[in-house]
Amino acid sequence: MMSQKKPHCPRVVVPRPERVRRPGPGGFGWLDARLHKQGWLELLTPEDIATYTFLCIVANRQGVSWYRRDRIRQALCIGEHAIWLALKRLDALDLVAYRPFGPHASEGFHQVLSLPPQGPPETMPWLEDEDLS
Repeated sequence: MMSQKKPHCPRVVVPRPERVRRPGPGGFGWLDARLHKQGWLELLTPEDIATYTFLCIVANRQGVSWYRRDRIRQALCIGEHAIWLALKRLDALDLVAYRPFGPHASEGFHQVLSLPPQGPPETMPWLEDEDLS
């Protein structure tokens, strides 16, 4: 019987073991690697990606953020219309859900959702302003 060689797996070296990331009491943000592996990023604009990343960073354990659009816009240095479009696109792709603070509120809670099980859509129709209302 011929012995089979195990594939060579390089030993992982952590350059700064004292700086390994761990969830702490101040936050629970993370990004799912499937965003890249499944092709989600190709459907998103840079503003969408920045907005999604920000919401992931500031979300609580349930993925919920209550940052208002103006605060998100200030943190990301992008325009009011751009943040509005980014949130609408993320909602249309089923990556983020939204619920107003109250019955007549213009602001509300944004929840980063688990990725849809069916993966990204084959094509993303360009969303024009009038399609997003």
